[in-house]
Amino acid sequence: MRVILAAGGTAGHINPALAIADKIRELFPDAVIKFVGAQGGMEERLVRKAGYDFTAFKMAGLQRKLTPHNIKRNIQAVHYYITARGDAQKLLKEFQPDVAVGTGGYACAPVLTAAAKMGIKTAIHESNSLPGITTTMLSKHVDKVLVSNEDVISHLARKDNCVITGNPLRSNIPIEERQAAREKLGLKDGMTIVSFGGSLGANKLSEAVVKLVKWEQETGDINHIHSFGGNGKDMFEGLMKANGIEAGERFRPKEYIDNMYTCLCAADLVISRAGAMTLTELKAVGRASILIPFPQAAENHQYYNALTMSKNGAAILIEDKDLSAERLLKEVRYLYNNREKLEEMGECAAKLNIPDSTDLVVGNILDLVKDKS
Repeated sequence: MRVILAAGGTAGHINPALAIADKIRELFPDAVIKFVGAQGGMEERLVRKAGYDFTAFKMAGLQRKLTPHNIKRNIQAVHYYITARGDAQKLLKEFQPDVAVGTGGYACAPVLTAAAKMGIKTAIHESNSLPGITTTMLSKHVDKVLVSNEDVISHLARKDNCVITGNPLRSNIPIEERQAAREKLGLKDGMTIVSFGGSLGANKLSEAVVKLVKWEQETGDINHIHSFGGNGKDMFEGLMKANGIEAGERFRPKEYIDNMYTCLCAADLVISRAGAMTLTELKAVGRASILIPFPQAAENHQYYNALTMSKNGAAILIEDKDLSAERLLKEVRYLYNNREKLEEMGECAAKLNIPDSTDLVVGNILDLVKDKS
């Protein structure tokens, strides 16, 4: 079996593609898998690190805010797209895939558009609750649209080719029992909170967390692990000093959480942005969350991700414009004093999980290959 996987832009697009590739390789060790993405993009590094063949095209995303500078960038992006479309046709003719699969981002567009026109079986996976421009455009032409949840389908014009599969997680994700995870981290007994704002951090979130930690230390029985991100070290340490807060056994500030799954498993409550894969992980481990969507995310899609969690009882949604230390403290204090509600939210998150998501996605891809033959 020969498979093209097109992915790029963010980890939320790349990680599902890697999970799909890993599963195909597990089922069909002789499968030939080729990834396609943007030259210099995150996907080029992550895919090659995972040991897969990668072909890079020069591509760029469209800028939604129309300034003179961005108009120039959009003209360049269109030029790149036209060139990449020709490159994709050439690659597809040479590689002769049985199926072409995209997992979102502008890197998918030239490959899947060319594949569909050439009569190659095609599928696209959408990890967010609000489909992006690429998925919306391609959904009318591909054979299958594999979606994370039913909310996605409501935003698409064509619905007959949609299948709910959830978001694939790579099989090396360790799901640990809560107490075992806490013991591994050396945490004391008590409510445990994990907070983070992404790899580069989120200063507004970190500012609110400092005030929250001050209350937690007065309470005396709360563990808190917080990632301030690569750009937030000086600011966060300054805020800690100004508020008389010191790191210790209960409070562990970090630039980056490199054992995230153990931390999520140890947590009672997670405070974070609302990226698709973060929420997939929260559902997999069944944890309550307070979600503050990143307001600059394309089409504000993180808001819709958080909304799906919130309306199903799995999370408290706070929009970034409404975030303050007082609001965050109010919500955490409520959950601290209402542990049954906290547990209920975690159970609701677990109910949203689709544990066999990778199998469902790959099964649908294999069905397309069977249809071809």
